Amino acid sequence: MEKANHGREFLAGCDSVSYDHMKEMKAFDDTKAGVKGVVDAGALSRIPRIFVRPQDELANDERLFMPSNGDFSENGKFETPIIDLKGVLPMNKINDDYDQQRHNEIVNEIRHASETWGFFQLINHGIPITVMDEMMEGVKRFHEQDAEAKKPLYSRDPNKKVVYFNTHFHFHKARYAEWKDSLVCRMLSPDPIDPEDLPDTSSDIMLEYTQHLICLGDILIELLSEGLRLHPQHLKGLDCTKNLVNIGHYYPACPEPELTLGGGKHSDPTFFTILLQDDIGGLQFLHQDYWVGVTPVPGALLVNIGDLLQVISNERFKSAEHRVVANFTGPRISVASFFSGSKTSTKLYGPLKELSSTENDDVANYDRPLYKDITIKEYLEVYHSKGLNVLSHFRL
Repeated sequence: MEKANHGREFLAGCDSVSYDHMKEMKAFDDTKAGVKGVVDAGALSRIPRIFVRPQDELANDERLFMPSNGDFSENGKFETPIIDLKGVLPMNKINDDYDQQRHNEIVNEIRHASETWGFFQLINHGIPITVMDEMMEGVKRFHEQDAEAKKPLYSRDPNKKVVYFNTHFHFHKARYAEWKDSLVCRMLSPDPIDPEDLPDTSSDIMLEYTQHLICLGDILIELLSEGLRLHPQHLKGLDCTKNLVNIGHYYPACPEPELTLGGGKHSDPTFFTILLQDDIGGLQFLHQDYWVGVTPVPGALLVNIGDLLQVISNERFKSAEHRVVANFTGPRISVASFFSGSKTSTKLYGPLKELSSTENDDVANYDRPLYKDITIKEYLEVYHSKGLNVLSHFRL
């Protein structure tokens, strides 16, 4: 009863004549019940005003939207590249199933996707479907438990190992709230998380899924290294997979999806991100000033290049801005896994000098570094304070 009363009081405040945006954002945050709490408070025919996007954003979308699989260019229909890892896994050249020719083809496919789109989907990646399905069920179980059970984890402290919150860490600076709730678990930071810190609803599957992710992350960072024509171990040697954060997102069904977003425009503070998602869809990335929808592929994992890999590749690999649209259907479940370096390290990251070699004559821009050298900590301080266009702060 207390949960429902809090929800109704919040909804009444949002619809009042004397609506105060910042006051209502704080009131919503103070409920610690998230969007799920708003939905649970009663049947909604409209979304509360704090979730409504400003008119300038809505108007801009009219000219930027490109539906998934739409006729994007003169080359015809565009689909997010799908890369089949069969023949490469495991990455063991002694294994009888290893195919060197297929390995080289995969490196070229990853290079092209990373240079052109910044997004690609992986199939035959080695993570069992049963583990992926149970991971999404574990995220769903956490978010659909009673609000009182989740409140002890509610926080906006970006340094805590496990937190639950609505929208993002920039919530109080945001022009509107996003239609999602999130569970953040810092699995490697860089030490492995204490299993006792994880929620009971998903601890076992979170650990099992993470073990598979670490293996896949090690393989992917080798392929990305080769895509940059570096030694397979080069990027791993730079601690690009030292940290791993899993974020389990929950997007309830929305009565007015055209007025809000499940996730606002952003790029990732990572070297790369692996996304597990259900079949509802809604993810879009910005390409040549158009929002391009990503069609979910059964059993696939989506990979996108992060800001830090764009920096060290000197923009050879692209970190595309992306977002998630809201949907009448739900809940949509996804798990974003962020691979990055340690924010406590003093290691500097900037355009790799190895890429400026005359042997890389086919690589554009490598004769002139486009970014200053930065630590992960310096990057994250700007990311958490600024939120958008972070890399512009570090351009030379």
